[in-house]
Amino acid sequence: MKIRIVIILLVCFYGCSKVSKYKTIKLAHGLDTNHPVHKAMLKMVENLDSLSKGTLKLEIYPNQQLGSERQCLELLQIGSLEMTKVSAAVMENFSPDMKVFGLPFLFRDKAHTFKTLDGVIGKELLDGGKQYWLKGLGYYDAGSRSFYTKKESILSPDNLDGLKIRVMESVTAINMIRSMGGSPTPISSGELYTALQQGVVDGAENNPPTFYLSRQYEVCKYFSLDEHTTIPDVLIISTHVWEALSSQQKKWLQLAADTSVKYQRKLWAISEEEALEAVKKAGVTITRPDKTIFKEKVESVYEDYKDDKSVYNLLKRIQTIQ
Repeated sequence: MKIRIVIILLVCFYGCSKVSKYKTIKLAHGLDTNHPVHKAMLKMVENLDSLSKGTLKLEIYPNQQLGSERQCLELLQIGSLEMTKVSAAVMENFSPDMKVFGLPFLFRDKAHTFKTLDGVIGKELLDGGKQYWLKGLGYYDAGSRSFYTKKESILSPDNLDGLKIRVMESVTAINMIRSMGGSPTPISSGELYTALQQGVVDGAENNPPTFYLSRQYEVCKYFSLDEHTTIPDVLIISTHVWEALSSQQKKWLQLAADTSVKYQRKLWAISEEEALEAVKKAGVTITRPDKTIFKEKVESVYEDYKDDKSVYNLLKRIQTIQ
């Protein structure tokens, strides 16, 4: 009898040890499977599987299968979901210093953008959400956001007067559209196509690949490339999950994420050109308005953050990066 008990205990011990050696992490996002971010995540799946020899795996749930960006962040906070990808504009509701990325015309060019994101400031902001149980692993390129509308091109802020423009759930984005004369209307990305069709909003703002892959060009035939904001996407993991990983598992996951980011940025550059060409063929009028008059209109947005010393200091630091 005693021998039998010992055998059962040994089986349980080794069985449990074997199970604990393997871990699967769920990663949810709201984008189409043809999007460069999703393709980069598939690369991360491969890299992580290779690095960990199959002991640490990623399962990806695209197209808002597990909820909107905000809902996914809330699931991360309580530990019900392990990872997600969100816009930094949505992240600012959970990690306030991320507001800085929503400031219009913040970056001079791509080089300035990546130098900021991959440098000290970018790393500080990735760790800034830890007190909210959210840790950033890296930044995907989400290009620059521009206006697209149903009835006319936006060649100056005057064209926004009286228009209902869909924005993300971001105070900064709302203030920016309001400063230009538009009427900001927060709507989930999953509901936007229908909202445009039914006239709930007159237009929206986003980058070329998202405009194309979401098929919103079927409704909006005017795309004005004013490139008012350059807001990165952020790869986030729940701190509940991160802290439960071994030091080796953390290294594997971070390395896979870093490789994924580099891969995505290459894909993004290609996808922007392809998206603009595709929507043009579909009958969309593409214009490149003078950015100067837009910049003048949004100066008040910068003034609003003078009392927010943390964000304002970040702004000044970013502006001095060469």
